Amino acid sequence: EFYAPWCGHCKMVAPELVKAAEILKSKEPTIKLAKVDATEESALAEEHGVRGYPTFKFFKKGVAIPYTGGRQADDFVNWLLKKTGSAAKELTSVDDAKTLVEENNVVIFGFFPDQTSAEAKAFLAVADAVDDHPFAITSNEDIFKEYEISNNGIVLFKKFDDNKVVFSGEFNEDSIKKFISTESLPLVVEFNHETAQKIFGGDIKNHLLLFFSRSGGHFESYLEGATSIAKGFRDQVLFVTIDSDVEDHQRILEFFGMKKDEIPAMRIIRLEENMSKYKPESSDLSSETIKSFVQDFIDGKLKQHLLSQDLPEDWDKNPVKILVASNFEEVVMDKSKHVLVEFYAPWCGHCKQLAPIYDKLGEAFEDKPDVVIAKMDATVNELENEKVVSYPTIKLYLKDTKKVVQYGGERTLEGLTKFIETGGEYGQGPEDEGEEEDEDDELPRKDEL
Repeated sequence: EFYAPWCGHCKMVAPELVKAAEILKSKEPTIKLAKVDATEESALAEEHGVRGYPTFKFFKKGVAIPYTGGRQADDFVNWLLKKTGSAAKELTSVDDAKTLVEENNVVIFGFFPDQTSAEAKAFLAVADAVDDHPFAITSNEDIFKEYEISNNGIVLFKKFDDNKVVFSGEFNEDSIKKFISTESLPLVVEFNHETAQKIFGGDIKNHLLLFFSRSGGHFESYLEGATSIAKGFRDQVLFVTIDSDVEDHQRILEFFGMKKDEIPAMRIIRLEENMSKYKPESSDLSSETIKSFVQDFIDGKLKQHLLSQDLPEDWDKNPVKILVASNFEEVVMDKSKHVLVEFYAPWCGHCKQLAPIYDKLGEAFEDKPDVVIAKMDATVNELENEKVVSYPTIKLYLKDTKKVVQYGGERTLEGLTKFIETGGEYGQGPEDEGEEEDEDDELPRKDEL
């Protein structure tokens, strides 16, 4: 582990690494865990391409392999054992099978009378590719009888929900991978640093987010009802709880335009299609309401929820006009004017550097009746046909045609002026030329990962 003493994520993972090291003591082959303070050993960190903290690398016979697993003890152990042993352990007795089930939170068994069959090969290919969980394979008749398997079969054992799930799809790699990705997560997953990768990296891209306060007792009040509904939508929508009491989760609330006094609440997000969000009409969180909300989403009955600030009374008082979602169309689509819009984020360092230049630009064109200089906080205002993924993004909406041209030139008064005066020909850039930032972007240090 390449870490930094100030890194919060490094501090959180530290006890998990200790647990993993203890577990690995009793395993073969010998695997050692070590750590490097990359702020002290900066040359070593640079040599190994460390760009954030924590960064994990596995050195096998002197060759560095990037770690791609989770951050819990079991994740480290399973990943390392997979990288140093066979993809699937051969089971030869019922006792071996029971021990493996008992020792692991999730484990996948392949039952194949003929381990050279196409079905067995597909299973072994998945076992080799998936590092998150241990796999086992058997042709032993006693084990087949113990788990009531008569022919080729795959069974996922887990210590939550149904405890055991039998694969019923086609024996190809994609189907097996999706089965494991879906069934290895609880019906309702709690979002945290350990589960984030599995949630966002999974095959299911539609998520129902349940915002609860642990201190407010919402988990006790609503989780059971949500779990009872989740099973019916298992392959279509992933149910996720988010504890609003956790400080790190405030940015998620902001992303949805929510405040703490709205909790408990639910939203749906489609991770594909530009992160579309959906809001229920009611704040009720009964099982029936949750079921109806999710079903309406699947049936395509819900309209996308777009954030908007209230329109300030003095929005057009200054040379740079203030846009929000509700007045964007009226101002920008006025065919009698060129309209230049800066889509910004309040925390964006590059946006702050641009601000005085942009104000001067507004003053320079204040007396031009056919030019409007405007800006919009894109973190709290969303538009159905405009997706902003980086900040600042600057676009010119040409008069008459309303053709949209994105600016990719230098962020100077001269450059922006020329961009407007040439009708977007000077400094024209490709889509999404901006520089997306995090809040820590201005800090002279590597980011936490």
